[in-house]
Amino acid sequence: MIRPEIAARLTRWREAIAGGAVVASGLWLALGSSGLVAIFGGAVALLGAMLALSGIRRARFRSAVCAPGVLEVDEGRLTYLGPVLGGSADLDDLTEVVFRRTATGEAFWRLSHTGGRPLIVPEGAAGSERLLDALAPLPGLESGAMVRAVQGRRAGTTAVWRRADRLSLT
Repeated sequence: MIRPEIAARLTRWREAIAGGAVVASGLWLALGSSGLVAIFGGAVALLGAMLALSGIRRARFRSAVCAPGVLEVDEGRLTYLGPVLGGSADLDDLTEVVFRRTATGEAFWRLSHTGGRPLIVPEGAAGSERLLDALAPLPGLESGAMVRAVQGRRAGTTAVWRRADRLSLT
């Protein structure tokens, strides 16, 4: 019923759309009522605004590119299962997060850690959008830097985060 490209775009922006719907509902309650219901509506609208902003950030981070492999995130452990390369890294052992886009347009995340060779995750691997939330607990990580790195289309390397209390081993 819905064209595939439109369905894909709606899916990409689903959280932002849901946040907008919550804002609209909250404003409807706040402006159409008085007393506690109006206060509740204002709180709902504020919650919806936070959801919409988070949804916009996630939508900008998601890639339309499909790449082989799957990224799994489980209790602070990142595991990439790829057709050729793969590996895992614990969040606590990460020393550096780098985004690299090649001249041919391919892009990947390089997660350096103390446990061995870096974990390489292609930008469009299934589950790669989970990196935004998975890496959020890293001290000093700016998630906006991750979004800007993905949005940039020029070839190059962007260091998104480095651990301040350890030297990078790679």
